[in-house]
Amino acid sequence: MSAAEGPLVVGVDTSTQSTKALVVDAATGQVVARGQAPHTVTTGMGRESDPRQWWDALCAALRQCGEAAHEAAAVSVGGQQHGLVTLDGRGEPVRPALLWNDVRSAPQARRLVEELGGPKAWAERVGSVPGASFTAAKWVWLAEHEPEAVRATMAVRLPHDYLTERLTGQGTTDRGDASGTGWWASGAEAYDEETLAHIGLDPALLPRVARPGEVVGTVRDGHEVPFSKGTLVAPGTGDNAAAALGLGLRPGTPVLSLGTSGTVYAVSERRPTDPTGTVAGFADARGDWLPLACTLNCTLAVDRVAALLGLDREAVEPGGSVTLLPYLDGERTPNLPHASGVLHGLRHDTTAGQLLQAAYDGAVHALLGALDLVLDEDADRGTPLLLIGGGSRGKAWQQTVRRLSGRPVQVPEADELVALGAAAQAAGLLTGEDPAAVARRWNTAAGPVLEAVERDAATLDRITGVLSDAAPLLERETGTQ
Repeated sequence: MSAAEGPLVVGVDTSTQSTKALVVDAATGQVVARGQAPHTVTTGMGRESDPRQWWDALCAALRQCGEAAHEAAAVSVGGQQHGLVTLDGRGEPVRPALLWNDVRSAPQARRLVEELGGPKAWAERVGSVPGASFTAAKWVWLAEHEPEAVRATMAVRLPHDYLTERLTGQGTTDRGDASGTGWWASGAEAYDEETLAHIGLDPALLPRVARPGEVVGTVRDGHEVPFSKGTLVAPGTGDNAAAALGLGLRPGTPVLSLGTSGTVYAVSERRPTDPTGTVAGFADARGDWLPLACTLNCTLAVDRVAALLGLDREAVEPGGSVTLLPYLDGERTPNLPHASGVLHGLRHDTTAGQLLQAAYDGAVHALLGALDLVLDEDADRGTPLLLIGGGSRGKAWQQTVRRLSGRPVQVPEADELVALGAAAQAAGLLTGEDPAAVARRWNTAAGPVLEAVERDAATLDRITGVLSDAAPLLERETGTQ
């Protein structure tokens, strides 16, 4: 292990597919050790994981970090948002967690919007119009389909809350992750009593919402994690808010993240209230806001198309007029939870490479459509778009985003930005700094800038037209996959 200039901190990213841990030098941002362990997720419309495997994966990832983890002075957990974790009186899971991409709760989400005042009222009170991803809709689904599980539930947590509580023994969350539940009011910055009463959720079952920069506890004795006794634990946050910390994001800089889901977001000092539901009015982990749009189908959907075609994911070809809407798992943006993929314009001369490029175009289309909505009106449109996530290293993804956005694109060299953001939050506990300022000191957003090219408006218009024409088909419920 390299000699560290300052104290060591640990940042954790518990995502859909795996848990990753980084041990970082708080003085320089140097990653001195890292570990990773996988999760399993069910397939189909119901996406579930046993929370206990997140803990096992965290322990395994930390063990891979060796002595560096034992030397760490503070830790923070960033995690996948929206997941519904139900615990019994002993703190054990009542059932597997319902994950963010479980769309079975779409009917419950629609009813909630209608029953509590409509989209505008939801946007003004909660900051977002809930869809199937939101935790409130999942709780209603569970109450209707598994009432015995609801009766057995003594605590309700989000994925990052679950791991933080396993570390400290205290039930806490943060404003960033709480803002994705549907039961936290962004205007009041508190749990919304009307919503909780309506869905039959006792607020006593929910974790306390910690303040930004608060120490929520210390690592308990008697656990498998290799931390020293007294290691400080930060509030943690949702994955997108953690990535924003990891980039040291300032207001006005847009981010496009290419992962299992696709997201586009920016930090804002203004509380978002979009009644169309396209933009979720999330809080960030510092005290500002993180307006965000999310798609369910991103890198995995495109990789699936490449596999079906027997192509490498980079084997795209230009040209052709084929359109592919890769909504393989339903979709969140646009709000089409029952949708499946749509192929239009296939010709005898269409090549497999053109079909693969169409999948990239279809995946990026919805994200770029929301880009202007997440930015403040006075934001500089010439600011480079920060491209992050697993797909950001792919040339086909980079060129597709450049061509369809018409903006300069910057690809930060730092990877694992969710874990880095969590590490910056942990470092802030020790130094008293704003975690975003810590990340800027670490220079995490540095990376090559790809110059802007002319925006391919014709392709965007063609996809928009196909989406509009196919809407009745995409909205049709076809049953469980």
